[in-house]
Amino acid sequence: MHRLAALETEVQRALEASAEKAYGLSDHLAANPEVSEQEFAASRLHADFLRECGFTVEYPFAGLPTAYSAVMGNEKRPKVALLAEYDALPEIGHACGHNVHGAMTLLAAAGLAPVMNQLNGTLWIVGTPAEETNGAKVSMAAQGIFDDTDLAMMIHSGAGKSFVRYRCLAMDAIEFTFKGKAAHAAAMPWEGHNALNGVQLLFHAVDMLRQHVRPEVRMHGIVREGGAAPNIVPESASARFYFRAPWRTYLNELMEKIYNCARGAALATGTSVTWRNYEASFDNLKPDPTAESMMEDVFRNLNIPVHSAPEPRGSSDVGNVSFRCPALQPVLALTEEPMALHTREFAALCASPAAHSGILLGAKALAFGTLRVLLDAELRKRIREDFLSGEAQ
Repeated sequence: MHRLAALETEVQRALEASAEKAYGLSDHLAANPEVSEQEFAASRLHADFLRECGFTVEYPFAGLPTAYSAVMGNEKRPKVALLAEYDALPEIGHACGHNVHGAMTLLAAAGLAPVMNQLNGTLWIVGTPAEETNGAKVSMAAQGIFDDTDLAMMIHSGAGKSFVRYRCLAMDAIEFTFKGKAAHAAAMPWEGHNALNGVQLLFHAVDMLRQHVRPEVRMHGIVREGGAAPNIVPESASARFYFRAPWRTYLNELMEKIYNCARGAALATGTSVTWRNYEASFDNLKPDPTAESMMEDVFRNLNIPVHSAPEPRGSSDVGNVSFRCPALQPVLALTEEPMALHTREFAALCASPAAHSGILLGAKALAFGTLRVLLDAELRKRIREDFLSGEAQ
């Protein structure tokens, strides 16, 4: 414990020395938001920040033009990965706080860099773009790049209450396309087959299914294409949906019912239907109780109130990582005032002085948690045991 305390003191000094630089990076991203898969400036700034801290940076990384990998240490285990996000939302900018929690990760890296020569192991910073759409962590996890990692973690900014035991919903993003036959909608409508009717009937079928699914399920969609003109029977129409459930296995079962809804809608309207994943599928997060308890202790030592986590409400590609290695995504409140994410109000919060305080506090939590994992072989063993024994639902 004496060694841990001494290292924490040294890390804290380094964090405070680099804090203003991290704040500036976060503010710059807030003022210059880039949407998913277009984060070219943000990813370059992240990579440059880490190079200046002494990391060996690979950019681009994992076949993704706006991803990066930054490594410091002996490139052997024990190995901790700190994940960074930096994509914004269309029209409302950094309303999910990725500018803030990306900066938390970079500042944690800057704080740990001066002590890595005193530690046996590897610190790995991974830039993971497109969390709001295609989820770079999905393809990274599928490539197996996290498989030799002892713990992967990041902190997500939030509002209201802080908590560690974050859970997320598995999600499939499906586009349905109905094909019919065009005809004059007034003169000879009987010659047509209305593809838009197929889409409308699919929405009704999904709504009727709601009473027969678990209450945690979320199903929401939009009409993407509905026809060319009112006097033409639509020959093509499409809709996009997100389907979410607490467990991947249950979501897979649900999707078979959804596809039957689509088949039925096509049969009833004399149309045909196809479907595809228009974004990558996200998994639910696989819990690791030992890692979560460790991070709760870190939060409390930093005087961060630890609350019970709410029921899973959204989805994150960190879930896919959690099925390849132990993974955490605690939520750190930037304000005690309850506030919804994906709002202009939250975007404003993430460009305020309150965000700066959160960046420093979150960076301390990530850095101190990393120290514990790299120093404590017994802790790593118990984290791995939890990962191997956990239910892969």
